[in-house]
Amino acid sequence: MYKHILIPTDGSETAEKAVQAGIEFAHEAGAKVTLFTAVPEYVLPSSVEYLSHTAVSLEEHERLSREKAQRVLRKPIERAREAGVECDSDYAQSDHPYQAIIEACKRHGCDAIFMASHARTGLQALWHGSETVEVLTHSDVPTVVYR
Repeated sequence: MYKHILIPTDGSETAEKAVQAGIEFAHEAGAKVTLFTAVPEYVLPSSVEYLSHTAVSLEEHERLSREKAQRVLRKPIERAREAGVECDSDYAQSDHPYQAIIEACKRHGCDAIFMASHARTGLQALWHGSETVEVLTHSDVPTVVYR
């Protein structure tokens, strides 16, 4: 069975349900988990932001990104520990979360991914896309999709 499962989350209600199910799955399988989230990349400020003194420096963006990731991952880490599941956590700055998920899976040596699907359809699916579909399309690691 699986020994190390990557569980990505964006902190949404749907993702949190999948996190809980993934932790339970890992507990039953005796697997370790790595909880993961992706946060937006740094965007160079516009001249208007510079002139209005609202520009965020790269260092400030990195600090804010780390804090956001910690907020998203705090409860899942607590849940894993409460369930007695060995747990690590990680995050990456990426505007393409599916790529960051696949890279995190490789970096941590995970042999499975357990993630949520928001099950968007129609225009919502076209507008927002699906990180889950992208992971399924581009990853060669077994992926469990929780809905």
